[in-house]
Amino acid sequence: MVQKSGADRALFVGFAGSRIRRIGRVKYLQALLLSLAVVLAPVAPAHAARIKEVASVAGVRSNPLTGYGLIVGLDGTGDQTTQAPFTGQSLTAMLQQFGVLLPQGVTMQPRNIAAVMVTASLPPFAQPGQQLDINVSSIGNAKSLRGGTLIATPLRGADGQIYAIAQGNLVVGGAGASAGGSKVQINHLSAGRIPAGALVERSVPTPLSQGDSIQLDLNSSDYATARAVAQAINKAKGAGIAQALDGRVVRVKAPSTPDERVGFLADVENLSIDMATPAARIVINARTGSIVMNQAVTLSSCAVAHGSLSVTISSTPIISQPNALSGGQTTVAEKADISIRQEPGSLIQLAAGARLADVVKALNSLGATPQDLLAILQAMKSAGALNAELEVI
Repeated sequence: MVQKSGADRALFVGFAGSRIRRIGRVKYLQALLLSLAVVLAPVAPAHAARIKEVASVAGVRSNPLTGYGLIVGLDGTGDQTTQAPFTGQSLTAMLQQFGVLLPQGVTMQPRNIAAVMVTASLPPFAQPGQQLDINVSSIGNAKSLRGGTLIATPLRGADGQIYAIAQGNLVVGGAGASAGGSKVQINHLSAGRIPAGALVERSVPTPLSQGDSIQLDLNSSDYATARAVAQAINKAKGAGIAQALDGRVVRVKAPSTPDERVGFLADVENLSIDMATPAARIVINARTGSIVMNQAVTLSSCAVAHGSLSVTISSTPIISQPNALSGGQTTVAEKADISIRQEPGSLIQLAAGARLADVVKALNSLGATPQDLLAILQAMKSAGALNAELEVI
């Protein structure tokens, strides 16, 4: 073993000490930077949303437009004018505008024309010359609108005034064929869409620059959300700028000049607010059997008995053949068998659930179909075991 001298030991100890101190300083700096990152990192609020996602400016909205027109150029799949006489009348009126007069008593029966309804939505601030997408739907008995062209159709608003003119080639997202009594069809053939198929002819005035204040309408009535919107605006723009009038309306003082008001709204609609927990609600679609519930739904302890009832009807044809010399006729009768079967249902106890996962687990334990759950949820609501509001759509 080699013995170190006193100078060597002092040099080694000094080197080791400086290295330990350097490592300690590095770890201290790392810990300090980590703590600063934690302190300075922005904390994202739970259930945060922007004002533009929960509210809209009053008066800034779209307007529906509707028109009646004709589709031409169909490949023999148009309206049958004998069953849809309005198509022939529309064609006659259109030809008269071009100076074509039909002889008296002549009835046209074209198969390449169809009467349609044209709908569109006029967005806010739309100006003349802007293009709009339109939807075209058959109102007669046309088999298909594929390959058709819409003739110039005026689109009117609720006041009867013309706000746009529609025309163009129709796009139908489907196909079909039929022969010998057989038919194959993909998607829907009686409706289509024309992208940029209408030109705006008249603008609708929007009361955005009127008055010294604007009104924000919440998408759903909620006092907590209205208060959060007003507080967020007052915090960013100054106290007293916004005032919540009720659970849906927030009045905001805004600059008078259009440029400043637009910039003010651009800042306001991007402010973040903390969304309050919504009221417990279960939405039931009785036609499709769909059930949707939000996170606030809770369940109290209860017991449920569920059984199913099925009715089966079977029909068997019976042929009655008379004797050869009896002079009777062969008749066909039916024999119907009706059976009713009821499955036994045991009483199942459901534990209280304070979370949505617990409620779903409890409902799944019943083993009921969605259609049966509609009745079970309504009965649980009546018994006071379901802490939610039921809405049937």
